[in-house]
Amino acid sequence: MSGEGDAPGDGPPDADDSAAGPGLLERFPAVLMARRNLSRNRLRSGLAALGIVIGVLAIATLGIFGNVLQLSATSELGGIGNQVIVSPNEDTGRETLSPRDVAAVERIAEGRGEAVPLVTGSAVVTGPNGQTFAQLYGLDRPRALFEARSGRLPEYHRQGALVGRSVAERLDLQPGTAVEIEGQRLRVIAVLAETDDITPIQPDSAVVLPRESFAQDAPSQVVVQADSGEDASYVASTVRERLNAREPRVSVFELSSILDRINEFFGLLNGFLVALGAVSLVVAGVAIFNVMLMSTTERRGEIGVLRAVGVQKGDVLRTLVVEATLLGLLGGLGGVLLTCLAVGALYQFTPLGLDVVLHPSNATYLVVAFAFGVFISLASGLYPAYRAANEEPVDALRD
Repeated sequence: MSGEGDAPGDGPPDADDSAAGPGLLERFPAVLMARRNLSRNRLRSGLAALGIVIGVLAIATLGIFGNVLQLSATSELGGIGNQVIVSPNEDTGRETLSPRDVAAVERIAEGRGEAVPLVTGSAVVTGPNGQTFAQLYGLDRPRALFEARSGRLPEYHRQGALVGRSVAERLDLQPGTAVEIEGQRLRVIAVLAETDDITPIQPDSAVVLPRESFAQDAPSQVVVQADSGEDASYVASTVRERLNAREPRVSVFELSSILDRINEFFGLLNGFLVALGAVSLVVAGVAIFNVMLMSTTERRGEIGVLRAVGVQKGDVLRTLVVEATLLGLLGGLGGVLLTCLAVGALYQFTPLGLDVVLHPSNATYLVVAFAFGVFISLASGLYPAYRAANEEPVDALRD
């Protein structure tokens, strides 16, 4: 027999209810009731949550993979955005810069980077192991643009030759070896390190000489190695404004413009990939809408009884909305977990660095995908919940 305090129809406490405790039952009855309702048809609820899992996984992984690709490409480009190349305007017919223009560029770059006047040419280089054709650069301060693979770069280049890696390998050159260039016999003082930066100044197949080694030492361009991308943009815009005020005397090539185009492309690519993932999540929302609509239709009689014994519309609406939200939370958490595993596999099976894979910006896609999954679930459950809560008890019981 049941005790005096027992309500009619009460049975033994559910194991889950016991674990939840009376405090949780009193505070969140809608959550516990929603969980019971979802447990009635575990397969259907599981399939609906699986749709959210797949949608969240698609958005997060596509967004993160696109972002990782952009970060990796930007990292590989190195300091491309910090260089500005100032050359004579081709329309003027001049091939060299005037001392006045060079001095103006140096004044503009002061405090924001280093301006290096450069003479260019080409010649046959003869070494102990034969001959090769090489690009020649003439400059006084090689440390501003190059690094040494072996040997030591001088602070001010007055004598000797700095040879690129491929030239050194073809001619079997090393620091101390003699080479001959256009009748001049020069000693190799350093072999230049290879660079992956996208820049017109490529040392790999070049030989760097002092400017005074050239018959015509008027610089054909000035390379400004700025301290930052912002400094490079300032130098480029100021050079255009001051040197081309009356006539276009110089041509200014700001390498950061290439980087901007690359970032713009990857931004569009990321948006396209995330949009593809969002489509799958919307499809999952339709599945949840169908599940909630079927669930409320099957439970019309039950909802009618609850309304008839005094349960308010708001309570019914709250319970059904919580059901949809729980599906979104479970599906979102599952999608986030699978995305983390996918990112781990990306690091494990690709040559990408850990700093790129675990970049803080990747977390944005996890948060957005999870929040969007919960939102889609909630939005999909609103109409069925509103419809069920506002149905008249008499009509529900009659059917």
